[in-house]
Amino acid sequence: MTMADITVRGAGIFGLSIAWACAQRGARVQVIDPHGAGAGSSGGLVGALAPHVPENWNPKKQFQLDSLLMAQTFWAEVEAAGGVTAGYGRTGRLQPLQDARAVELAYQREDTARSLWQGQARWQVRPASDLGTWCPPSATGLVVQDTLSGRMHPRRACAALMAALASKGVTITEDGPDTGLVLHAKGYAGLLELNDSFAKPMGNGVKGQAALLRHDAGEVPQLYADGLHIIPHADGTVAIGSTSERSFEHPNDTDAQLDDVIARATAAVPVLQQAEVIERWAGVRPRAKSRAPMLGAWPQRPEHYIANGGFKIGFGMAPKVSQVMADLLLDGKDHIPPGFRVEDNL
Repeated sequence: MTMADITVRGAGIFGLSIAWACAQRGARVQVIDPHGAGAGSSGGLVGALAPHVPENWNPKKQFQLDSLLMAQTFWAEVEAAGGVTAGYGRTGRLQPLQDARAVELAYQREDTARSLWQGQARWQVRPASDLGTWCPPSATGLVVQDTLSGRMHPRRACAALMAALASKGVTITEDGPDTGLVLHAKGYAGLLELNDSFAKPMGNGVKGQAALLRHDAGEVPQLYADGLHIIPHADGTVAIGSTSERSFEHPNDTDAQLDDVIARATAAVPVLQQAEVIERWAGVRPRAKSRAPMLGAWPQRPEHYIANGGFKIGFGMAPKVSQVMADLLLDGKDHIPPGFRVEDNL
């Protein structure tokens, strides 16, 4: 058996995308996950690739902007290699503005987006009446429409990455030895291991519940209304979510909190009121102590590395995370921005 240059432990979005970036560059890669690909929070339903607001700029927002702008090329290459669609589309987003203060902020952000988004995407205040029945009600009659937000189906994205990796001879196995450099990308379970290893909190998990509805909305923007993401997928479904539960006893169980999410979403988008709920999902998303992705070398553990803490933005961050970590693993080049480093969580 050929020894791997890179062993990736964890087949969620970070593990799979970093494995793909390394394999693209000619590295021998093995991916190990006892539960299979997308078994944790990367196997969810929502897939909202939504940007932070264009103000109070910082390295995290710049990194996310870069990654969202890279997404189309990244997923096109994945799909071309493996022949499986990820359901990606840069379809934009609508957000109702419910009071005068929200409108004031939105106009300010319209100005800052012109410079901070480098002219590559727009943030615009528009009349809701211009946007048809898919647009949710707005108390002010105005909404924000941005052209940076994207969508994807998380499970399809993981399947697309698996197929792309298979085209390079890489499969996901349940177990195996560490060979070469070892990347730990194990999500919530990995954060718990890090907490034990460092004998201090490095991160935790936040449970989320989401639902999938059968409704073909077509090629329309995603919505952010009443604190919920409402994502029309390319396969004729609409995902809605999610809760943010800091304490939980049953990580994979749905309950009345999801019923409330469904009720709020269908109130915000009346066209969904007759849509069949075809799946209810719950899982725990990994949140690093710094609240940014945790990337870099594992301190005092030579040849071991960490990529964790994607939380709610893992799929949006994945294109750039994959490149930054491939640079570090294969070329020894450290382009990890401030706030993203493992040491920031110690």
